[in-house]
Amino acid sequence: MRVRDHLLLFLDLIGTALFAAEGATTGVHVRLDLLGVLVVAFLTALGGGIVRDLLLGATPPNAMRDWRYVATALVAGLIVFTLRTSIAASGEGWVQVLDAAGLSLFAVAGATKAIEYGIHPLMATMLGGLTAVGGGTLRDVLINQIPNVLKADVYAAAALLGAAVTVTLRKSGIKPPMADLAGIVCCFVTRMAAVHFHWNLPIAG
Repeated sequence: MRVRDHLLLFLDLIGTALFAAEGATTGVHVRLDLLGVLVVAFLTALGGGIVRDLLLGATPPNAMRDWRYVATALVAGLIVFTLRTSIAASGEGWVQVLDAAGLSLFAVAGATKAIEYGIHPLMATMLGGLTAVGGGTLRDVLINQIPNVLKADVYAAAALLGAAVTVTLRKSGIKPPMADLAGIVCCFVTRMAAVHFHWNLPIAG
């Protein structure tokens, strides 16, 4: 396996664990049972990547071919469920940090994989954003909440920004690890700043 393949796998698995933990925490807060928490963890962690792979023609998707993805998501979900009493009593601040971290890693991983498949830079950026927000959108629909991506806060926009930074730097000749790190940091900082300062996009009406 090439170094860049190892890097992509690393980003995917870390992002999977973070998003699974964030999704499972949401499931705990809405008082789902064990199966419900695991289902929400799975969808949150792997939904966006599955959609990305289907659009790229990378079938079957990585989440279906490599057991490590499913195992990572389920283990993270199980850990969160086991610690549910402490989690239910905690605030949502650390959940937002997990979400921002997962968003950043998946935005960059999605854009990186699209570049590897020779996709146009603009579409690679869009696929990075889709990878980042797809799983969370499925989660929110499942638990009957308005998806974050449709709200006015800077969420999907942060993912697109991180993906765009990675794509632009890679196309400019910057080494992939540095380009990816810059995209991750840019997305994470933007998302957390938006949460802290209550940044919003314009609202219709």
